[in-house]
Amino acid sequence: QVQLVESGGGLAQPGGSLRLSCAASGSIVSINAMGWYRQFPEKERELVATITSGGDTNYADSVKGRFTISRDNAKNMVFLQMNSLKPEDTAVYYCNADLISYSDTVRARNYWGKGTLVTVSS
Repeated sequence: QVQLVESGGGLAQPGGSLRLSCAASGSIVSINAMGWYRQFPEKERELVATITSGGDTNYADSVKGRFTISRDNAKNMVFLQMNSLKPEDTAVYYCNADLISYSDTVRARNYWGKGTLVTVSS
């Protein structure tokens, strides 16, 4: 069984910072890309940032220059440093991982965390 658990969400003031963490655990063989997505009320989930196992990153235009994604491959963790937060960043943030587990070593599967709420408000 594979689990992704996010932490670090909460309340921040506009212009402030938060750091999200996500730990993948369980019967993991290897992890390919990891990423962060967010979902606004009554909207579809959208990409925030992704990072490959080699460290290549991709960001949504709305967060470029403000958010930084990183990962610790040894610990199966991914992080999202969010700076210069805006009220429009308020959303539930989800961790995502494309990984191979011991329960299925033939192909990679996509896993999601349960999400962590980020609220940006004064």
